[in-house]
Amino acid sequence: MTYRIGHAYDIHRLESNRKLILGGIEIAYAKGLLGHSDADCLLHAIAEAIIGALGLGDLGTHFSDSDQQYKDKPSSYFISEVKKMLFVNNYTLVNIDATIFIEEPMLRPYILNMKEKIASLLDIEDSQVNIKATRGEKLGYIGRSEGVAAEAVVLIARKKELKKL
Repeated sequence: MTYRIGHAYDIHRLESNRKLILGGIEIAYAKGLLGHSDADCLLHAIAEAIIGALGLGDLGTHFSDSDQQYKDKPSSYFISEVKKMLFVNNYTLVNIDATIFIEEPMLRPYILNMKEKIASLLDIEDSQVNIKATRGEKLGYIGRSEGVAAEAVVLIARKKELKKL
């Protein structure tokens, strides 16, 4: 069986008058992430890691932030599109390991819902998704609550092909 690994990192600035959406879940907080789409940096990192594992470039190659069709698009759309890329290229997702870098709010109450949402979007088991969150300990842009970042690593495997007679 052929395996491939993909890795991605995404970051967005926190701003007032925006919803904070991470892993497809709305988080109660006074600020949200600024971006062309809904700026869900966790889903962006996962989508880009899958694209990378497939050897198909990066998220911007397929979904440019200068293209108005993606303006304010929910990031679940990008996940559904990379799920199609997996299928077309005859790969299946083995697992996802992701980390969110955020000072506040605390994400522990939301992690399970994020795992379930991501698993549902990708038609995989919850056990195939791992999400961690860590703080900036008041250091740098994360520690000053100026932004949120996410990193994802994915493992994909080529599906067995039926032999032609």
